[in-house]
Order: sequence, then C-alpha cells, then structure tokens
Amino acid sequence: MAGEPDWIPPGVDTGRANVARVYDYWLGGSHNYLADQDLGRSIAAVEPNARVIARANRQFLGRAVRFLSGTGISQFLDIGSGIPTQGNVHEVAQQANPAARVAYADVDPVVVAHSKAILAANPGAPNPGAAVIEADLRDPEKILAHDTLRQLIDFGQPVGLLLVAVLHFIADDEDPWRIVATLRDALAPGSYLALSHATNESRPAVAQAAEKVYNRSATTRVQMRSRAEILRFFDGFDLVDPGLVYIPQWRPDSPSEVPTDPSQLWGLVGVARKH
Repeated sequence: MAGEPDWIPPGVDTGRANVARVYDYWLGGSHNYLADQDLGRSIAAVEPNARVIARANRQFLGRAVRFLSGTGISQFLDIGSGIPTQGNVHEVAQQANPAARVAYADVDPVVVAHSKAILAANPGAPNPGAAVIEADLRDPEKILAHDTLRQLIDFGQPVGLLLVAVLHFIADDEDPWRIVATLRDALAPGSYLALSHATNESRPAVAQAAEKVYNRSATTRVQMRSRAEILRFFDGFDLVDPGLVYIPQWRPDSPSEVPTDPSQLWGLVGVARKH
C-alpha cells in the first residue's frame, strides 16, 4: 500500500512488520506495507509453503464456522481476528443464519480500524450482528467484560470461540493455557472452541528457521508448540472428528485439498465441544 490511508490510527508504525499485515500479504491482500512484504518474502525464502499455509488456515476458519453453524451455533467470538479479508466470519455465519452474531477482537489498532471500515462499508451497514473491539487476548477478563461484546454475545447460550492462528503469539511465561481456560469457563455447555496453532513437530529445522526470521523483524514474537502442548488447550472440551490434525485434514471440502504430506503445512487445527 502506498501512503497512509485515513483509517490508519495516528502513531502506528507501518515501518515495522506486523503479524496481521504479513498474513494479509500472504493471502494476497492489499492492507500491508513494505516492511510486511519484506518479512513475508524472507519467511517464504525459508519456508516456500508460507502462502499455502496462510491460505489453508483461512480455509479452515471458513470450514469450522460452517460446521459450527450446522450444529446450531449462532454467535461467535473471534479473538485475534486479523485484517478482514474475503470470507469473513460474519459473512460465512450469516449466510448460514442471517440472525448470527459475531464479535471480533484484536489487539492491533490497525486491524480494529480497518475492521470497522469494512463493517461500515458492507451492504446493509450498520450490521447489528457484527462488531469489533480492540482488546488483548492476554487479558481475557477484560474481553469478556467489554460492553460491546456483552451487548452482542449472550454467554448464557452456546458460543463458537475462534482462536485461529493467535495462540502461538502468546509466550509460555504468559500462560496461554490459563487464558484459554478463563475463556472456556465463561462459555455455556455446548459451546465450541475452534483453534489453529503453528507446530514445530513435523519439520523442526524449517520451523525453527522461520521462527528466527520472524522474531527478528516483527513486533510480536511467535512461539511454535508440540502436539502435546497444543492438545492442552482443549482441556474441558471434547474434540470432534477428526481430532487434532494438520490444517488440510480437518473436514476438507474435497479429498483433492489434502496434499500427499499434510505435515508440510505445519499448523495443527481442531474443533471441540465444551462438556
């Protein structure tokens, strides 16, 4: 992107790579800057599948939302939502159920500003069933108490909690498992958790190299985890078939979407129901 659009909040440093904008770059979006493009290319030099992984992760999000809608879930909380792109959660959910409600939360003011612009520009805006708040996953209590969220989401009824490609940006010493448990405890029985997380298990050398390149240049550090560590996020939930699997293996729309070696797309994903 050239110039500074008027939705970029004052004081935002677009000269340093940002996780949401790098992801947007890999997805082929236009809401990224030279620093984001440079880092995206640097990681792709280490891991040529970077774009494929980003797209597969986005496709998983769509499949998970459609699955949850099919179970009767009509309200969604998407934390770490990132820059809106084609097939946003509210678009997918409201195709299945026009009355579906979606609350987006992200810590990045650029993401929040752009999300508000997208929601305001959509046909039929303002959309009473969708809103975005600026909030940090590291402070789940604050997210759960947010007025805008409370107006939109009824925690007395089942909720679809979406934590897609966000927990690997929370370090071990920030106890991401406690964060997820806090969110889980606020959910009604019958709620679901849909999660994706980068893993260092399938290709540790490549994963470590990509992690180093990323952490050198981005504003937020990434921490990949093992399958066992990722499984811990589902404590208190029952995984639905096919369990915790590589991204393209989770209920693909077509067998052709699953590569011969799914572990090349080194993210693990799962959807689980609260007891």
